[in-house]
Amino acid sequence: MKKALFLAIVALMMASGCNNQNKKTAQVAETEPVAEQTTGIYDITVKDMDGSDVSLANYKGKVLLIVNVASKCGLTPQYEGLEALYRKYNDQGFEILAFPCNQFLGQEPGTNEEIQSFCSLTYNVTFPLFDKIDVNGENESPLYTYLKEQAPFKGYPEGTEEFAAMLDEIHQKTETGFDQGDAIRWNFGKFLISKDGKTILRFEPMVAPTELEEEIQRLLKE
Repeated sequence: MKKALFLAIVALMMASGCNNQNKKTAQVAETEPVAEQTTGIYDITVKDMDGSDVSLANYKGKVLLIVNVASKCGLTPQYEGLEALYRKYNDQGFEILAFPCNQFLGQEPGTNEEIQSFCSLTYNVTFPLFDKIDVNGENESPLYTYLKEQAPFKGYPEGTEEFAAMLDEIHQKTETGFDQGDAIRWNFGKFLISKDGKTILRFEPMVAPTELEEEIQRLLKE
């Protein structure tokens, strides 16, 4: 993605509500969060948009792409690329699990019903969306605690330095702490998981869905 596009995306994100950030709810906990004890991703249970429990054991044998999503973000058009991947590879054993999150400048404020409607009407999304969660902080989902432990933050992609610096600046100004450690940096962070759940690859938000295609193909063949 070219520099001009990165700058435009970040400008849109900053305009979307930086001044309205609730510092208290976004603050990373100063103490270690209490998380469920898990031995693997298939021991984790999440909730669907209707509030029903869904065991990730249901996805054993599938290549999974887990994404934290938002409807009012400069990166929201990534839904289009995600849906394209889903339609191309779903019948080969590929699944996308999307988790709405409102922790980044309040860019996912709607109800589950509103989120589902937006995704369906705007991007014709057919992959499953789950209950809204936190991906960082004291109330973060055990799923994201596990993902971050297994695939720590290793830096932003080469060539995205200006975009990365702007994201970090947003977190510093809003005092979220999300620019530190293994925190999820923004909407549309991605975790690609092998069929046996043992390989977990992390991709930062600015990595477009199309850039994951080679890795998806490789994992599907394993």
